[in-house]
Amino acid sequence: MAGARNKAPILTLAPEQEREALDTLKRFVEDRFELQLGSFEVAELLEVFSKDIAPHYYNRAIADVQLHLKERFESIESDVWALEKN
Repeated sequence: MAGARNKAPILTLAPEQEREALDTLKRFVEDRFELQLGSFEVAELLEVFSKDIAPHYYNRAIADVQLHLKERFESIESDVWALEKN
């Protein structure tokens, strides 16, 4: 089980989201770097982001939500304790 924890989540997009992401990357590379990439190259670039970069943002988002929920539950617990005291 410990190995499963260290493995990065596999992040996938719905087909429409993937098309939008590919179009966005293609436009960005063309506009910013004046490079014309084919569909295959843009798909490879998206794959690198999906496999190597996106998991860091995903894990950060999960950690942020966990912290927020922890703080919220502590607040609720404190409120309930105060009500019970009265």
